Amino acid sequence: MVCVPRGKNTTVPRGDKSAYTDKQKRQAEHIEESEKKRGHTTKEAGRITWAMVNKQDGGGKKSGSGRKKAKSS
Repeated sequence: MVCVPRGKNTTVPRGDKSAYTDKQKRQAEHIEESEKKRGHTTKEAGRITWAMVNKQDGGGKKSGSGRKKAKSS
């Protein structure tokens, strides 16, 4: 837990975006542009963007994504 003194204007560090695939990053760019066109601030658009990407894909890169285990008889 991080203790922040009251009255200080500090920001909470956010996750590193390097854990996302190139496709997810491209999707995020398009979503962010759309959110800005809808009138959201840059900060708000960024927050909405990554929330949407996480909801669609469940977060960053997944080990073995797109692969299924072979069905055993």
